[in-house]
Amino acid sequence: MTDAALSSSAPRAGMARTAWLALALLALAVFGLALGASVGSTGFDSVLRARHDAVAWQIVWDIRLPRTLGAWLAGALLGLAGAVAQGLFRNPLADPFLLGSASGAALAVALAFAVMAAGGANGAALAQMASPWLARLGLTGVAFVGALGGVLLALVLAQGVQQTLRLLLAGVVVGYVLGAVRDLVQLAEPDILQAMQGFTLGVTGFVGWSAVGLMAAVLAPLMLTAWALARVLDGLSLGESTAHSLGLPLAPMRALLIGVLALGTGTAVAQTGLIGFVGLVAPHLVRAMAPSTHGPLVLLSALAGGLLLMAADVAARVVIAPQELPVGVLTAVLGGMYLLWLMHQRSR
Repeated sequence: MTDAALSSSAPRAGMARTAWLALALLALAVFGLALGASVGSTGFDSVLRARHDAVAWQIVWDIRLPRTLGAWLAGALLGLAGAVAQGLFRNPLADPFLLGSASGAALAVALAFAVMAAGGANGAALAQMASPWLARLGLTGVAFVGALGGVLLALVLAQGVQQTLRLLLAGVVVGYVLGAVRDLVQLAEPDILQAMQGFTLGVTGFVGWSAVGLMAAVLAPLMLTAWALARVLDGLSLGESTAHSLGLPLAPMRALLIGVLALGTGTAVAQTGLIGFVGLVAPHLVRAMAPSTHGPLVLLSALAGGLLLMAADVAARVVIAPQELPVGVLTAVLGGMYLLWLMHQRSR
């Protein structure tokens, strides 16, 4: 076989591997959705009785299905944001929470809980003034606003998006500072500790059809935007000077990528709380199975992230059934074990 034939067959083999991986991830997602609809505290028989029992149908349709589908959508948002973050910062250890979105969301939720739990005359007056806004936004809206606020603060400290390293350091600083402020809020109002625990550990049990619709409506345009900007990520992976030499308008495109990262992360965190390692691990898994450019990578990372969080959600219901583990704890354990195994393999 000639060199030209070899060089042309290699991209075709890569595209075929990418297509097969996408089909496999979609098929596993459909299987996981069916499995998630069958797993719960009332057992598998709820699915069998759903046709003839209104209560069983309500359990399957109103609780299990939106929860499982919502876990997939939240994982897809985190996987997509993780692939964008790692390409934008040229760092395989970058994750979606790097720009302060997680700490901003957690601080906003802690402040909302503190206002609702405020006591005394001044506290009651503050709660009365803030209650209309809290009722209008809800905890989901509060978390989303906090996540975007954390990212905007990082952008202000970094003085824009021109310097990637400065933006990275600003995100780390914002994360630590807002995390410390959240701890102070919790110390000042210890009654909110239990409520905050569910948010910081990550929960999918409260996801309903409205949250599913919202996450799906956000995921679709973000996926298209990330796909359209994949050439920028490919250029940045070769270095900023190379990206400039290709004639890419880096400043506006980098701002769009940060918007994708912030909006995807903020939407997922607002619905499910702080679920770590999904956005970090999903791109690594995809690169290991089907190395590709950033166009297919962002799409495959979204599919892999959705499958990972869906599988973790189902496992969280099974491990200590009929009780449940916080899904964020499970993703942290499994993700940490995978990264340790990956480090061991590379060291060998």
